[in-house]
Amino acid sequence: MSAIGSLRVVSEARPCDEDGLRALFLRQPGETAEPGAALFFEGDPACHVFHLISGNVRVCRFLPDGHRFIIGFLCAGDLVGLSFRSRYMFGAEAIDRVAFRRMNKRLFEEELQLAPEHRSQMLSHLRDEITASQDHMLLLSQKNAEERVCTFLLDRLDRTGTPGIVSLPMIRSDIADYLGMTIETVSRTLTKLVLKGIILPAEKHHFRVVSRSALARHANEANENDDHKGEAQRLLR
Repeated sequence: MSAIGSLRVVSEARPCDEDGLRALFLRQPGETAEPGAALFFEGDPACHVFHLISGNVRVCRFLPDGHRFIIGFLCAGDLVGLSFRSRYMFGAEAIDRVAFRRMNKRLFEEELQLAPEHRSQMLSHLRDEITASQDHMLLLSQKNAEERVCTFLLDRLDRTGTPGIVSLPMIRSDIADYLGMTIETVSRTLTKLVLKGIILPAEKHHFRVVSRSALARHANEANENDDHKGEAQRLLR
């Protein structure tokens, strides 16, 4: 399947009001990708950098035995395809309907050379990617099934626009591949968290977090603050 053939250019796309690197894409036409379509495949020539306007994308690699390994999930506002190599080291696939803008890699690099502030933002973005990669390796190597799922939910909670709501637009097999678990274990763990009253089903593909501190404890996240810590500190002033 061709990645280019599965995409459609749209005449109007919702404008992006963000500054910095993302502002470079405002002059590019908006495009959309339907669920399951590839923005690019692993091993494709790295010709473009993409800015996601809406929707969700899974980033994945395939092992020599054909097993899929999901590196992460991206959403509106994220950049994907940043690489100094000649070919993409991973593939990017639309989970749901995705709107995005793409920029020629050479033009993107020229813009970085012209604006020092963009270069520093680029380095900051790459540092964030390295940190996320290290966190993911720690997740897979040191945490048990429940801790992995809870850590994943905490991360999704921080990326959801609605307070206390976790959005899970991806299917269970995507979560399982990302966490290095089976689909059955992911489902059992989510059910267990519901029975414990830590999360509750909300609308489709969403959970409501009843207690962030309890979720953090089950994730073995020692640095997470208690739900009421901020309020207690305010009252003590």
